[in-house]
Amino acid sequence: MKDNEKRFEEDIESHLINHEYRKLSMQGYDVSKGIYLDILVEFIKKTQSKSWERYIKYYGDEAPNKLYRRLEDSISHHGLLHVLRNGIKDMGIDLFICFFKPESELNPTLVERYEGNILGVTRQFAYSPFNNNTIDIVLSINGIPFIAIELKNQLKGQDYRNAMHQWRYNRDPKELIFRFNHRILVYFAVDLYETWMTTELKGTDTHFLPFNQGSNGSGVSGGAGNPQNPYGYTTSYLWEDVLSKNSIIDILHRFISNPKDSKKIIFPRYHQYDVVKKVLSDVKDNGVGQKYLIEHSAGSGKSNSIAWIAYRLASVHNINDKPIFDSVIIVTDRVVLDSQLQDTINSFEHRAGLVEAIDDKKRSRGLTEAINDKKRIIICTIQKFLFAYKDFDEMEGRKFAIIVDEAHQGQTGASAKTLRRALIDKKVAIKEYAEMEGVEEDEVDDTDELVAEVLAQGQHSNQSFFAFTATPKNKTIELFGRRNPSTGKHEPFHVYSMRQAIEEGFILDVLKYYTTLQDQFKIVRTTRDNPEVIEGQAKRVLVRYYKEHGFTIHKKTELIMDNFLNNGQFRINGKAKAMIVADSRHNAVRYYHAIQEYIKDNPDITSNIGVLVAFSGEVKLDGKSYKEAEMNVDRDGHYINSDKKLRKAFRSDEFNILVVANKYQTGFDEPLLHSMYVDKKLHGVNAVQTLSRLNRVYPGKVDTFVMDFVNTHEDMKKSFQPFFETTYLDGQTDYNRVYDLRTKIHSYMLYNDQDVDLFAKIKIDAAKKQDDKALGRVTSILKPVIDQYLELD
Repeated sequence: MKDNEKRFEEDIESHLINHEYRKLSMQGYDVSKGIYLDILVEFIKKTQSKSWERYIKYYGDEAPNKLYRRLEDSISHHGLLHVLRNGIKDMGIDLFICFFKPESELNPTLVERYEGNILGVTRQFAYSPFNNNTIDIVLSINGIPFIAIELKNQLKGQDYRNAMHQWRYNRDPKELIFRFNHRILVYFAVDLYETWMTTELKGTDTHFLPFNQGSNGSGVSGGAGNPQNPYGYTTSYLWEDVLSKNSIIDILHRFISNPKDSKKIIFPRYHQYDVVKKVLSDVKDNGVGQKYLIEHSAGSGKSNSIAWIAYRLASVHNINDKPIFDSVIIVTDRVVLDSQLQDTINSFEHRAGLVEAIDDKKRSRGLTEAINDKKRIIICTIQKFLFAYKDFDEMEGRKFAIIVDEAHQGQTGASAKTLRRALIDKKVAIKEYAEMEGVEEDEVDDTDELVAEVLAQGQHSNQSFFAFTATPKNKTIELFGRRNPSTGKHEPFHVYSMRQAIEEGFILDVLKYYTTLQDQFKIVRTTRDNPEVIEGQAKRVLVRYYKEHGFTIHKKTELIMDNFLNNGQFRINGKAKAMIVADSRHNAVRYYHAIQEYIKDNPDITSNIGVLVAFSGEVKLDGKSYKEAEMNVDRDGHYINSDKKLRKAFRSDEFNILVVANKYQTGFDEPLLHSMYVDKKLHGVNAVQTLSRLNRVYPGKVDTFVMDFVNTHEDMKKSFQPFFETTYLDGQTDYNRVYDLRTKIHSYMLYNDQDVDLFAKIKIDAAKKQDDKALGRVTSILKPVIDQYLELD
């Protein structure tokens, strides 16, 4: 049986050729131009014959070279992605380089042009005029190389890391084909079990992201990696699904982005691609009136996922080629519209007027106008519905897709109920109510407040909800989840778990360095005869607490400052910041004053320390009144009197400690936050959301730290468990006798005799005639064996 890398290549090529790709040799490729020019001309002739005839009238025999020159100029100025989407213009003639699948099939010409795209696959692609290097597989669209794949094979002692090394060290980013957004748009490093990708080669600084489904498959709880594929290669989802004609051209059209003023290409991670695909498929199958709870962990790239789903929902058509939704409304329960989300959505290419953001300047009147004007995509805070809904036009016949950012308790409040009530198709709701009550429709008085409230309850046939959250509460799951008939429980539609995000390196594990005050006491008790373990002020404070069984805020502040000054502040290359979580607004003010006093009393070690405080409303303490906006002042004497200013100030070098009471425990994204000191009882979702303020990754950030004054390890473990699903296996293997090895391994049930028989059968059959899935099936059999083995002690 052939089990080498060459066979791996052949199997991928074989599948692609059997699924609408054309096999291209190096013979027709012009290395100096970085293009199959004959293929591009063939595509244009086939799909734009009249335009090409005009082009030839201008340039005669020079037309192909002129086409290349104009194409290259356009790519140099605007980037390949722009040119593929918009085409080029030469001498008043529009020439399209690629055609995308229309949402409806009402125009047969557009469908025919889409079918005219030529996807090519080339093995051992010799890309350079300066050396003999080759890339294992390169894919081209209408003659232009745009995807490159390096393959590795564990059976021959290499894996995706070796492919990454090859991209980083053996591929010169200055080569024509590797220039940013000039030819290749995405580079894959693929082995038998994993897929990784990057959109830019930068030598040793090239950064790869995992493009894996997750250990249990995509959209369900699990860890990093991929599940076994009983029908072929573990990584075959890449070429069988993602790189299929319809999929990869759709990704080119609607997923890959090059945000304005940003020298980067965004390619979706697998779970992002998967959730959009599954949402669109379900919407087409089931129409309006459905619920979709999307449980995606921090680090999932939620803003991009929301933007991709919003754009697709705004244009999706049903089987009758009619738009399914009239408007897509993206809502958040944050008082200040999430600027990151707004910027992300606006960064995607779209026609003018497609997106309407209702920020603080536009107020509720702006929402009313956007709804009544039937804007396609509307972004707003949920609170605005309380004031705007009375001026909405009738919703008869209108259908809405409502995307909820950070779905949690806010979706059961007055604003959320008003949203659902304001957007109902009253005619349909009255009909349903009349049938339920057994009365005639004209007997229903919709001006009656009680009747209006009943009409607004439940799920409405003209509203679909797409709710995103990393930490759903029970009420959220009940409200947006779907009931699983086999279990009777409500479940998310799609999951990207905290465990997978941690294992893939997109967030940090905040429980890894979680410690409680009880832990500190144990250290003191067990090291009385070993004083060098804890030295200085920290030890004295702990011993004093241990004797007195009590801790004032001033004593806690001593411990916090000692820890942060000696440890925390030096993390993340000296940029690390800390958050103190107080149990009340009054204690937040007390902590703020205690830290200010500590700074004043210890000027020699606190010259670089600055503290901010965050709480809502007004606090009266010891006969004085305190407001957040009047307490936070920068070094120039200016008040830090807004959310935006406070976030910016904390990000600066001037401030590195933030005391909070309820504020910023959710929705606060500061990657430099490293240390947290918790003086508040936390449980459930609130505990997870609070500690998760630390989990954002940042260059040089390798860990986090939590000191908890009131909670326990068990409290936190119980809170995190629903969002971090994992299995712990204990086992120990005795390798003393080689003859006992097989018996020992069998006792762990890593594989069974049927696995061995199937493995042998595939090998034997392949020796006679090997198809393009045999090697994949053999290596897939090994996948669960390896995974389980690696989990053993």
